[in-house]
Amino acid sequence: MQILVVGGGGREHAICRALAKSARVTKLYCAPGNGGISQVAECVPIAATDIGALVRFAVEKSLGLVMVASDDPLALGLVNELEAAGIRAFGPRREAAVIESSKAFSKSLMKKYNIPTARYETFTDLEAALRYVRAEGAPIVVKADGLALGKGVTVARTVAEAETALREMMEGAKFGASGATVVIEECMEGREATFLAFTDGGTVVTMPTAQDHKRAFDGDLGPNTGGMGAVCPNPQYSPELEELCMRTIFRPTIDAMNAEGRRFRGVIYFELMLTPAGPRVIEYNARFGDPEAQAILPLLKTDLLDVFDAVIDGRLADIAIEWEDGASCCVVMASGGYPGDYEKGREIFGLPDVPDDIIVFHAGTKRGGGAYFTNGGRVLGVTATGTDLPSAIAKAYAGVSRITWDGVHFRRDIGGRAADNRNK
Repeated sequence: MQILVVGGGGREHAICRALAKSARVTKLYCAPGNGGISQVAECVPIAATDIGALVRFAVEKSLGLVMVASDDPLALGLVNELEAAGIRAFGPRREAAVIESSKAFSKSLMKKYNIPTARYETFTDLEAALRYVRAEGAPIVVKADGLALGKGVTVARTVAEAETALREMMEGAKFGASGATVVIEECMEGREATFLAFTDGGTVVTMPTAQDHKRAFDGDLGPNTGGMGAVCPNPQYSPELEELCMRTIFRPTIDAMNAEGRRFRGVIYFELMLTPAGPRVIEYNARFGDPEAQAILPLLKTDLLDVFDAVIDGRLADIAIEWEDGASCCVVMASGGYPGDYEKGREIFGLPDVPDDIIVFHAGTKRGGGAYFTNGGRVLGVTATGTDLPSAIAKAYAGVSRITWDGVHFRRDIGGRAADNRNK
């Protein structure tokens, strides 16, 4: 089977690597891909948001499957367009992907169906939003409604900080149209946990738990990023917690989407805060998390293509998804300045020196003249597995120590003290 993966980051590299192991895959493409993905798939120079070109490519190549991995093409309805052209596609349709692409929608869904989350209000008028923040006080959380590369959230410790965030989003168009509507939430406190699940809209099968580290600096300090690393399993996990979440959050969410006529098929990501009052939803994603995918997928034993087929065909209940024992850790190596301004084009040194049992997922790289160069904010995800979490963490950092470039930045405490991110 010929397959196309849509996207070009570390998550897509992890997906491509997993699919390349399948004996059923005869040809693997990735659009647009990156320098590292070119090691396992043929990279196609089509932007992930060029819906028309992607559909034409899929039809011309008679692809057996297109896996839509990133958020923007899902929100733009790539799955809908592929299906209309007779191409099998993995991922939620536009009407289901809205659970990620609009925070206002997801919050209203949770409110309507009594799914636990933070108290909130939605605003399209700046002055009304400012009055609300002044009345509520701080700490308080300000979120851009739409997609913003994981950076559209401000956990404001002061009213002034919240006001600045609102003006930047609504008046300054910091996130473009994504910030024209904002959601303002109470600031939940507790431990963060991430659950990803496969679902065909009926059956829900959770993956091993993960813990992302969103803040840029050690000790969970600094601005939010797309993710500076992840560990699997989450140290806060217990079977009792998963049972509670399945009963109060996971199953009710899928049932709510069905009740709204928005059947969700694909991977759904639940970002939770484990508060003293119980688990509550921070946000949903409509696809694999990044860098969670880089930590989770190396532990998958079952053929990922078999899982995708079962989801698409509505027979997820009929297959057993198996995982390796042990743990994994992914440490993100980023360009200096990320998530703010950063430079590209820095040559990356040391990649050949990384031991073969450590995986280096490429997120923002380009290849040229036999070398790799930085081409994004998050550049690499150095991932290792081990019999337990401490050994996986130590092994991942051993890999990190072999790699460098001018201005490299990474956190040194991934998997250490449990994240305490407060609504992210």
